[in-house]
Amino acid sequence: MSVLQTVEAQPADVRNLLDAQRDRLIISFINVDGHWQALSHYGDDRWRLVDTTTNRSAASAVLSFSRLPAAFRGVMKAVIYRYLVRGRDGQVRPKSSSVSSFFLYASSFLRHLEELHIPRLSEATPLVCKLYVDSAKQALSKRSGEPIKATTLMLRFLAVEALYELSQYTDEPMTIEPWPGASAQLLAGLRGDARAALLAEGRTPLIPDDVFASIFQIAWRNVLGIDKLLDLRDGLDRIDAERIGQQARTISGAKRQYLIHNNWEGGLTTFNQALLDVRTACYIVVASLTGCRNHEIAFIESDACYRAQDDDGEIYWWMRSRSTKTGEGNTEWLAPEAVVTALRGMDRWAKPYQEAIELEIVQRRAVDPSDPEISVCQRHKNAVFLSGTQANDAHVRTMTAGAWGSELKAFMARHGIDWKLSTHQFRRKFANYAARSQFGDLRYLRDHYKHWSMDMTLGYALNESQELSLFHEIQDELDDIKSGVVEQWFQPNEPLAGGYGQGIMNWRHGTDVTIFKDRSAMIKAISDSTAIRSNGHAWCTADDNLCVGNGGLETTRCASCNNAVIGRAHARLYQGLYDQLKEILGCADIGEAGMARVRRDIARCRDVLAALGYEPVERLV
Repeated sequence: MSVLQTVEAQPADVRNLLDAQRDRLIISFINVDGHWQALSHYGDDRWRLVDTTTNRSAASAVLSFSRLPAAFRGVMKAVIYRYLVRGRDGQVRPKSSSVSSFFLYASSFLRHLEELHIPRLSEATPLVCKLYVDSAKQALSKRSGEPIKATTLMLRFLAVEALYELSQYTDEPMTIEPWPGASAQLLAGLRGDARAALLAEGRTPLIPDDVFASIFQIAWRNVLGIDKLLDLRDGLDRIDAERIGQQARTISGAKRQYLIHNNWEGGLTTFNQALLDVRTACYIVVASLTGCRNHEIAFIESDACYRAQDDDGEIYWWMRSRSTKTGEGNTEWLAPEAVVTALRGMDRWAKPYQEAIELEIVQRRAVDPSDPEISVCQRHKNAVFLSGTQANDAHVRTMTAGAWGSELKAFMARHGIDWKLSTHQFRRKFANYAARSQFGDLRYLRDHYKHWSMDMTLGYALNESQELSLFHEIQDELDDIKSGVVEQWFQPNEPLAGGYGQGIMNWRHGTDVTIFKDRSAMIKAISDSTAIRSNGHAWCTADDNLCVGNGGLETTRCASCNNAVIGRAHARLYQGLYDQLKEILGCADIGEAGMARVRRDIARCRDVLAALGYEPVERLV
């Protein structure tokens, strides 16, 4: 019977199995050069999981049961086996990351039982579980020294609920629900509006614009210099090849002279650091301009970009990769040419690393053609964001998420930028910029991604393989921005102009009618139901793009338009229009009709400024 057939025939749980039968059960299996073979068995102390992303370290894909309290190792194996084979009731089978997470958080509860001298799950009563909840809430994070976040508490408590459910398929079940009548969310303090507030607190920080501008400019300068840097690397590699057998000191001296001759300042150490910096720079450019997650960038392979042309002759660049977050699999992202430049540089940068992996495969095959690490190597061999591992048997692998976190922090420190940068912040910044582009704050995204519609419906028909969850995050950012705009409109003393703005002020100061349960609900309802975008000189609430005022042909029309809201942030624009129109009054060749229009527009600007509480500044012409 083949490995796949054996796995297919295995039972859903290990009850009623003899120890020998149970220990032979296959936990994970792998394909090595077309042949399936078992990787981990039930009787092993360490279970290796296989469907992981390439940005995870090898250690993070291992469940080590020897680290659990001895009394619970057996039952935990039975629980994890059931979870792997069937998942939880009503849910799909879990990914390896979910299994690892459950193992981690359940381990915390098992150590709690050990501290209370409780040797069996069946003795984990609701009182014992309540003590665990109280202890977890009082504990401090080992990393920050602060109280544990509510979202982390919820994960810990969810693991206990899962442990209760899955243990029912073992010989040692928890006999009573851990907290009858309650839930992990409630116990963590995540309920109603409080839950939304706490989740918002745990949201990825948004990189400030000035910080992001500094990061990106430094990264882009590095990317533009990548070919020169790699030319020097090629020259240094030739020195190694030509001086085989010479002393290391002699070779290093020749390399230093080569760098000096080619106007490189700083020596070999600085050069090697520059090679690592340019990899980080390329990562920053790709992450910033595509909004990809870390594991999606890790999956990028050589020659990832291709060009397509639409029916109107517009050229679009697409970037291929993979995404496992929501099960998309092979996926594509629309990318500006800056991303193409960065990835072409990485194609060249990665070649020596890819060759090292190919050599490792050859060497492993020579020793053991069925070595599971051959399959691991093959997952990494075409990746471009590579590095040497830190293990004793160091090999080249894709950069892990943890390594990128350290690398980005070091990059920031080397360039004197004070911000705690993490990989996922680029995704949120991208989503925020994309949302803000609909409000006139940012134009380059619309230029790069020409198909984005102004009403943010994001009709994404150009490519069926594209990763769509990013656009949900863009919509979330847009919702936040719209809520902020509406919140400003409804400040008690906030002056507004424009037809819609005047209507808001009348409603704001009119008879108080209870329509919404509170102010927050009102703001959300209005922002959700109102089309809001910036045309540069007003907030436009029209749900089409037919107004000539939005196109810049008659900007002053917004002064009395029923769809326009004009706030104090727009005052300087109307002062500027006022000044320019006053200059035009001095023109003698525009005719009476032209003069009439200028006088009309001057009056409109004056009315707007007056409504906003400003007196037009009269400047000498």
